[in-house]
Amino acid sequence: MTHSRHINTNHQGSASLPDPVGIGLRGPHYHDIYDQKPAIGWLEVHPENYFGGGIHRHFLEKLRADYEISFHAVGISLGSAHGIDQNHLQKIKELIDIFSPFQLSDHASWSASGNAHLNDLLPLPYTHETLNLLCDNISRVQDFFKRSILVENPSTYMAYADNDMEEYDLMNALAAQTGCGILLDCNNIFVQAHNHGFDPFHYISNINAAAVGELHLAGHSERDLGARTILIDTHSKPVKQDVWDLYRHALEHLGHIPTLIEWDADIPPLQTLLDEADKARIIMQQSIIKQSA
Repeated sequence: MTHSRHINTNHQGSASLPDPVGIGLRGPHYHDIYDQKPAIGWLEVHPENYFGGGIHRHFLEKLRADYEISFHAVGISLGSAHGIDQNHLQKIKELIDIFSPFQLSDHASWSASGNAHLNDLLPLPYTHETLNLLCDNISRVQDFFKRSILVENPSTYMAYADNDMEEYDLMNALAAQTGCGILLDCNNIFVQAHNHGFDPFHYISNINAAAVGELHLAGHSERDLGARTILIDTHSKPVKQDVWDLYRHALEHLGHIPTLIEWDADIPPLQTLLDEADKARIIMQQSIIKQSA
């Protein structure tokens, strides 16, 4: 298949955001955000949570009147060897037509095989075969939506023995061959760097800055295995200081990219997310001042 190339209007359009820092929208915060209308730049949602309509879509319609929206899909399964589920894409397209998200993203992973749909984002080997598979699927998705998408680097807890490229090389190649953008998750990079033993700063320094349209920040957890400790991307805690340091480096290398605070488990009061967003905003402002000095 010939890989389609798209003008990346999605993340170019993000430059017009009134505030570059947003938060993930979760059900426990619907009422507080609607009532308080906090000063945040945008809200990001998993479109799959709104397929069924009901109270979730009701509140998204209300909040869309006050905030820009980004769609961060978790079920397209870009790494699936069985191709892309057209019915899933059609459901997302219906939501795109209603809510006009300024960005649409999913992950460099797989979660579906045949009739099996798994509630996880599973890793892929980093090989040229995988690259071709991802490029074909990304191109099909972009052709369907008639817009470019962002693709997020995953968090992984195992590495394949037959890898023949680094993850950042894979991400760069996806962007170069399909015209998609990169959603760079700083926490995922830090978690993998610890678990697999590489330098997270080196990873970010090797990402094509021109392709990056969004950054994610989240908290991770530690699990003691006795002989070693591994990090788990739980999205259930505040952003760790080491990840904030990595975020500073990302801004220096990539520029001042729209940034999202993710929190998906053990969800705290809304103010906790707003405080995390304030930290990201301050670091970005400091970076702007430093680079303009």
